Amino acid sequence: MVTHLDKQFSRRTFAESMVAGLALSSLGKIAKAETPPSSAASSSSEQSASSAKHLIIGCLVFPRQDQIDFTGPFEVLSRIPNSTVHVIGKTKEPVRDVMGLILTPEMAIADAPLLDLLLVSGGLGQQALMEDQEVLSLIKNQADSGRWVMSVCTGALLCGAAGILRGRRATTHWAAWDLLHYYGAIPTKARYVIDRNYISTAGVTAGLDGSMKIASILRSDADAKEIQLEIEYAPDPPFHSGTPETASPEVIRAFFAKYGQVKKSREAEARHFARKLGIFQT
Repeated sequence: MVTHLDKQFSRRTFAESMVAGLALSSLGKIAKAETPPSSAASSSSEQSASSAKHLIIGCLVFPRQDQIDFTGPFEVLSRIPNSTVHVIGKTKEPVRDVMGLILTPEMAIADAPLLDLLLVSGGLGQQALMEDQEVLSLIKNQADSGRWVMSVCTGALLCGAAGILRGRRATTHWAAWDLLHYYGAIPTKARYVIDRNYISTAGVTAGLDGSMKIASILRSDADAKEIQLEIEYAPDPPFHSGTPETASPEVIRAFFAKYGQVKKSREAEARHFARKLGIFQT
């Protein structure tokens, strides 16, 4: 569990050291960056009001998920002011992500408190949970309550199995994007998509972008920008093969040589849910 006190100390220490360093190196630049007194007072008041409610955030972890679907957003969500993040599993037993990294839940689903935000990761292990009523009920109850649900990558398919995608705009990993309509979703090409109390992100690393956005919604743009600076989130990859629109045909063929069977099984699964949920007959 990560609490507000832990974050408050680390962020204050970081901020104080940065401000001191900048003051010594560039007093002129700091003066230009100062907020006018009237705007500063208004901003401070708004931030204080938005931070008044203590936020409870839950992150679902499970075997064979992609750890960065969880750990990427965790870097952002754990820094939201006045919040607590819980790592939740079906049990408290450690699980391994798809590449073997050990993740340890601190509580079981049955013991989870009311959450202001539920994070639902994706990865190959998502398929083993598509008929798991405990997991699906956690997602559906959260959505039905009006509180926030955020899916990363193929966590959107779990949300689809829970029945919360019908009539909502959503996105997911590009290789599973064409399956969203089977769950009643309105497939939307974007890094992240917000529809009412549901935010979905594209594949894997897009969880960082979605987390930045939800941090700004739950708190403020200023808080989200501070977090972005703190974790130095300024992507500049050496290659540009992150989407099928920018990847070469050779790279795409190599991907599908490994992913082909998963694609087929996910499509069969999606057709099953289209019938089960009464979306349409396939």
